[in-house]
Amino acid sequence: MFSTFFHELKAAKVPVTLKEYLTLMEALQADLADRSVEHFYYLSRAALVKDERHLDKFDQVFGHVFKGLELMSEAVEADIPEEWLRVMSQLYLTDEEKAKIEAMGGWDKIMEELKKRLDEQKGRHQGGKKWIGTGGTSPYGAYGYNPAGVRIGQKENRNNRAIKVWDKREYKDLDDSVELGTRNIKIALRRLRKFAREGAPDELDLDGTIKGTAHKGYLDIHMRPERRNTVKVLMFFDIGGSMDWHIKTAEELFSAARTEFKHLEYFYFHNCLYEFLWKDNARRWTERTPTWQVLHTYPSDYKVFFVGDASMSPYEISVAGGSVEHMNEEPGALWMKRVTDIYEHAVWLNPVPEHHWGWTPSIKIMRDLMGGRMYPLTLDGLDRAMRELMR
Repeated sequence: MFSTFFHELKAAKVPVTLKEYLTLMEALQADLADRSVEHFYYLSRAALVKDERHLDKFDQVFGHVFKGLELMSEAVEADIPEEWLRVMSQLYLTDEEKAKIEAMGGWDKIMEELKKRLDEQKGRHQGGKKWIGTGGTSPYGAYGYNPAGVRIGQKENRNNRAIKVWDKREYKDLDDSVELGTRNIKIALRRLRKFAREGAPDELDLDGTIKGTAHKGYLDIHMRPERRNTVKVLMFFDIGGSMDWHIKTAEELFSAARTEFKHLEYFYFHNCLYEFLWKDNARRWTERTPTWQVLHTYPSDYKVFFVGDASMSPYEISVAGGSVEHMNEEPGALWMKRVTDIYEHAVWLNPVPEHHWGWTPSIKIMRDLMGGRMYPLTLDGLDRAMRELMR
């Protein structure tokens, strides 16, 4: 098994040598791992990995080779949310019934009819095919089915058929204290550096002190400002909806960026940039920052990151009123153009695998708005994005 471990590491292009492998075997003979899988993991990692860039590959190979050595001893318990039980009572239609339901005919028709029914309807409605309610075949409401509808008040997506969603969503802030998995991201971000010595002279200048002492014949202490990364970064994070699938990756990027960049500002948005942003998701409906204020506050020398899957209805980008959460007066595409006009160095990082981008029309639209500067949220994609920002 140990020789298999060595060969698997070589196959994964982790640069391990035979000498390091023999050193690990000697350590095992000396019982340094204390017959513990966890101790063996740390011992083998210390003996075989010389560069932190290879730690993730090492973890993958270790899990593959030694999988099953330790099993969970406690049964898994879980509470079923009450909301799940409630949704079980919703309407399920047969294929024949679904085939009888036809789309109403485009964005304008859908929105016109919705406004009319909002004016006419006076109370809550359950089931049926006309009024705004739940569990029916009307194009408007929640937990029902219609091939082209407006989803209102439903917690999550079911059929992926709504052309507009009106919900008041509650999202969590990204956690910038996440450390696991950020090490490789930090290495990629380090390409985006421009060092300068600014501020108060609070660091010992050793070379200057030696030179001054030798010249004057007595101790002559020289101080200098600390060398800092002067790159200024402005990050916009898409939060909620389909981005929930990528929350761990976004948190790792956020945590790494907070560590690497001294001058970092960030804001949240949902799906597409509109006339306001926010910094606290718990208060996003009461504490908003106008987008114009952001563009007027941070000068054009900031490097801009958009982080999001760009997966939405094309209406949300190109149409006034296309936002899934409010009636935006100007299309999102106009706000994206304003940002890219001000900030010459701007990129979009997309957690969706690059070979899937062609399947989602909104990703192509957003990539075009960014002038092709969309990159996958991978180590290679980050490296390419950093090169673009440093041009």
